[in-house]
Amino acid sequence: MPESKNIIEVKNLVRDFGKLRAVNGVSFSVKEGEFFGFLGPNGAGKTTTMRIICALLAPTSGRVSLNGYDVVKNPAGVRRSIGMVFQEESLDENLTAWENLKFHGILYNVPATQQYSRMVEVLETVALTSRKDDLVETFSGGMKRRLEIARGLLHRPRVLFLDEPTIGLDIQTRRHVWDYIKNLRKKESITIFLTTHYMDEAELADRVGVIDNGKIIALDTVANLKKQVGGESNNLTLDDVFLALTGWEIREETK
Repeated sequence: MPESKNIIEVKNLVRDFGKLRAVNGVSFSVKEGEFFGFLGPNGAGKTTTMRIICALLAPTSGRVSLNGYDVVKNPAGVRRSIGMVFQEESLDENLTAWENLKFHGILYNVPATQQYSRMVEVLETVALTSRKDDLVETFSGGMKRRLEIARGLLHRPRVLFLDEPTIGLDIQTRRHVWDYIKNLRKKESITIFLTTHYMDEAELADRVGVIDNGKIIALDTVANLKKQVGGESNNLTLDDVFLALTGWEIREETK
């Protein structure tokens, strides 16, 4: 089988904020259809790097492309190619689920002939069809997350960015959200780019990149990273790997 092409390419990326160098010569790539986990302590440059990849922030130097579009020369092409689920809720709670999707379809120029079928499809994907006419303010936290995932998929993005998508959710709801994400990987030809502080979520990734102090310090499969840190030990968790690489412990979420 032919090798998958790179859908994200980051080369010698630098981003300065005044005298602070938040990202310092970062290079990596993500293959089409890959599930890529991007980890790092708070302040390590993780969010800055992701914002640049999504054409939401300009780089100081270096080159970044997504789906063949340069983030500086063609940011509109990049934005058309991505869907995003942010840490913070970004739905209009005064609208219904259907109205939120309709508004998103208009913003992303989803053809009118395709809007209805796509809205039906994504609602079915996240099991919210029966609640499509309910106001979002009546939804639980997990339902809102599922609707945000549906919205992110509506315009058929090539890459779905999940920025700590389950933070603040209880364990059972987190599991349900990940069930939907795993199912959509089977249904949609899509690349997933995940940032998370939950190591059990990162374990699902095909590969993991770890950034610290603005530099990539590790990039490999979870299994290989465990071998690098613990040799032949089979008892290591990704938390152990992260601590060994960065000296930081992942914060525990209790909600």
